[in-house]
Amino acid sequence: MERWKGRVALVTGASVGIGAAVTRALVQHGMKVVGCARSVDKIEVNVLAVSICTREAYHSMRERNVDDGHIININSVLGHIYNCSSHVHFYSATKHMVTALTEGIRQELRELKSHIRVTSISPGVVETEFCYRLMDKDPKQAEAFYASVKCLQGPDIANAVLYALSTPAHVQVHEVIVRPTEQAN
Repeated sequence: MERWKGRVALVTGASVGIGAAVTRALVQHGMKVVGCARSVDKIEVNVLAVSICTREAYHSMRERNVDDGHIININSVLGHIYNCSSHVHFYSATKHMVTALTEGIRQELRELKSHIRVTSISPGVVETEFCYRLMDKDPKQAEAFYASVKCLQGPDIANAVLYALSTPAHVQVHEVIVRPTEQAN
């Protein structure tokens, strides 16, 4: 992590949950972090914001002659499995897009002979406000869901980010799936 000290990181969703934990972890490791957050009611953000932020991060690195940067997309296990439940089918579809986008970016960077790496970190159940927003009509249902397994916490995902960043420059950690031990899929 020493090579990242003083470098700049952009963290989207930095105000709560995973984003807040990642922000804290990066600052603790000496990075300058720019944090931004989105409006809770605009889920299309999972597609457009990831695409736009990734494009702009690459352009910013290129303009500054940074060829050893790292783009990390926070995805979801739902980007790797099919879940057509009425509660999460749209969210799941957007996360499948993040999976495809991240692989496409990896290939594009490779073709450009860039040494910028790209990683998708796909958490399983993380105890955040997500289920409370999803099940806003029945908070007890969200509580029961979170009580059904020992959930991951924001710092668990921040540790996955730190792992991807701490690997040697020639190592591409492209996909990390992190689930609670008790989570089925």
